[in-house]
Amino acid sequence: MDGSHKDMQEGRVVTRYGGRSVNGLPLALIYMQAEDVGMAWLLVGDDLPRLVHWGGLLTHPASLLHSYETLHPQEVSGGLEQTPWPSVLPTQAEGWTGESRLVLSRAGMALCCRFTVDQVRLEDGGVSDFAAPDLTAPTLVVHAADREQGVGLTWRCQILDSGLVRQRMAVSNEDPGLPLEVGYVELGFPLPASAAEIQTTTGHHLRERSVQRQPFTIGRLERSSLVGRPDFDSSLLLCAGRIGFGFESGRVYATHLGWSGNGRLTAERLPYTSGIIGGAEILQPGEVTLPPAGGGQDPAAYSTPWLYGSCGEGLDAVAHRFHSFLRSLHPSFATHPRPVTLNTWEAVYFNHSYEKLAALAQRAARIGVERFVVDDGWFLGRRSDLSGLGDWSVDQTVWPDGEHGLGALAATIHGLGMEFGLWFEPEMISPDSVVFRAHPDWVLRPTPGRLPMPGRHQQVMDLTNQAAYEWVFNAMDGLVGSLGIDYIKWDHNKYVVEAISPASGRPAVHGQTLAVYRIMRDLKDRHPGLEIESCSSGGGRIDAGILEYADRVWVSDCVDPVERCDIQRYTSLLVPPEMLGEHVGDSPAHSTGRATSLQMREAMAFFGHLGVEWDLLKVPQEEVDELSRWIHEYRVRRPILSTGRVVHADTPDPAVRLDGVVAPDRSSAVYRFTQLVTSVTYPVAPVCLPGLDPTCDYRLRPLAPCLDLHGKGNGASPLLWWSREGVVMPGRALEDYGIRPPSLNPAQAVLFEAVREDGDPSAGVPSR
Repeated sequence: MDGSHKDMQEGRVVTRYGGRSVNGLPLALIYMQAEDVGMAWLLVGDDLPRLVHWGGLLTHPASLLHSYETLHPQEVSGGLEQTPWPSVLPTQAEGWTGESRLVLSRAGMALCCRFTVDQVRLEDGGVSDFAAPDLTAPTLVVHAADREQGVGLTWRCQILDSGLVRQRMAVSNEDPGLPLEVGYVELGFPLPASAAEIQTTTGHHLRERSVQRQPFTIGRLERSSLVGRPDFDSSLLLCAGRIGFGFESGRVYATHLGWSGNGRLTAERLPYTSGIIGGAEILQPGEVTLPPAGGGQDPAAYSTPWLYGSCGEGLDAVAHRFHSFLRSLHPSFATHPRPVTLNTWEAVYFNHSYEKLAALAQRAARIGVERFVVDDGWFLGRRSDLSGLGDWSVDQTVWPDGEHGLGALAATIHGLGMEFGLWFEPEMISPDSVVFRAHPDWVLRPTPGRLPMPGRHQQVMDLTNQAAYEWVFNAMDGLVGSLGIDYIKWDHNKYVVEAISPASGRPAVHGQTLAVYRIMRDLKDRHPGLEIESCSSGGGRIDAGILEYADRVWVSDCVDPVERCDIQRYTSLLVPPEMLGEHVGDSPAHSTGRATSLQMREAMAFFGHLGVEWDLLKVPQEEVDELSRWIHEYRVRRPILSTGRVVHADTPDPAVRLDGVVAPDRSSAVYRFTQLVTSVTYPVAPVCLPGLDPTCDYRLRPLAPCLDLHGKGNGASPLLWWSREGVVMPGRALEDYGIRPPSLNPAQAVLFEAVREDGDPSAGVPSR
């Protein structure tokens, strides 16, 4: 039926058009729009849908029914009779000659499928599988099958409020006689030919999210992870756009795989096609086998993870759509302030005692810390990383019952008005542990006689084994209840390799990932208000799949602010500020040995979920007082950080960074100027301020802790606008010509604000 379907929420429209045919083939068009994004899928005859528009809103989308004539490629010499015009899941049956995107087999024999569509419908579907089941999005559902081969497909595509698009495919076994082995299912987003440059990120432990660029040439680019998590080298987003696209400008398209296990992002261009970006879960042989159909039940199916797509003018527009989606899964963050956190790892490491941590908690509470997290070292036999994982009971030799126990510390922390958090690594087990000695079969291993190569002296607990799962869940559930745990720091410190389950004899990364989601979901169901941080040696597991359940990510184990500058910047392409764990640490940094000023460390941790990773008992009082002032500034401004739009300036000077967060109504903004190394320009050139309303005037002034640029104690500065009163400038001028930032030494940063001058005394946030 032609016409429009309007979702419950204003602005999202899905329209179906038909009534045309070409060469005897009926045509139908599905047009989806939300915010400033339009997307159109063309259905030709009984073929799978083809993407024919993804970009700005269309005034007359029905005209896209003619895209069959305008985009259908002609036959070329030396090829097949149909030149590839990729569908949502291209196969050789439709002329696709690139990498196989669907790998299925039966009884060890590969299947070559040709799918025909038999049903297209529109339904309201849940945006989230768990975190926000009350939210819905219009969902295009297409069912297709290869009847001869006994394979069914169900494809779903949604457009969310922000214009973020996501799709997934379910493969079902409709053969009543034989099982179906699923090897690989890769979805994608075809792009216009103008998307000629690719951006990904690479990295390693302590240096995640290092950006890299390359031309989108003919061939295939793969960014894969086979270690049971996205890992430090994960690109988070694979972006393709106009040559030279940046944060502020240049049409760019990005894809992200919402999956916390093995996965792959790809970009592929054939001589016949303009390019596709996409992704898929990576399955090992035998990992997913669907039983024969029958018994009057629905056929068994494998569903891919959600593959997300975001497009816009510049990377900030792409990031905005992901931020809006993740915020919709955690709506309380907009109204309940994110608590300032102190984590004990770099303060005490394994040297736990009630006296030490209680004293640390008391000093933390006095400067405004609101959540106190006890890191690794509290459980049975855990005096180093050589032993103890899996034995999730309180070590009585360190934390005896009574007034010096872990329960007493939790009560002390709660009594100080802070939340209590505790570290776990639920997926791991130490060979030197009570549980391992009792249940060696609870460990993922290639053979009964050999363990995988260890990492951090540990192995991986087989959570696909129900007995092991129940042991871990019950231990965590009991401790959350008995200690009053408000927050779990959930770590994952070993690559998941040679991951065969002794219980099933099959590869288990897929099932292990689902089990992790299940534990998180069940713990949150049983303990409303419990928050979970995804920490995987720092930034090893950051993706939209884990963020349906986790409330925060630990961006990196490196808290050196110079390294963190770009690590945080490129992680923020996916994750909004209030979910980015950013801590003020010691100097020199424990991870790099680099010495930096306290102001640099504080400024770099400001645009996230602020925390402290530092033994405050050893810090001079004047530095504790300075940290307290910064915490105050953060607590006053965190409503903007939890709701505002993240912006990054495309500064031509590679030595500087300009980052900011702008309030949703553009009434105020906070910016950070960072001088990483020395600039060619001296003094440094003006920087432009993105995100403001060009029709309004704004008062610019430094945040109070940054007022004294040269440490003279009188607030005097040779920079004329750098004062308590600041200066008023038009938003258009700030966007086009900018402001002259302070001249800083390398590895220094300052923060300043822009507050709209609109006669409203409550607009913006005054500095203390």
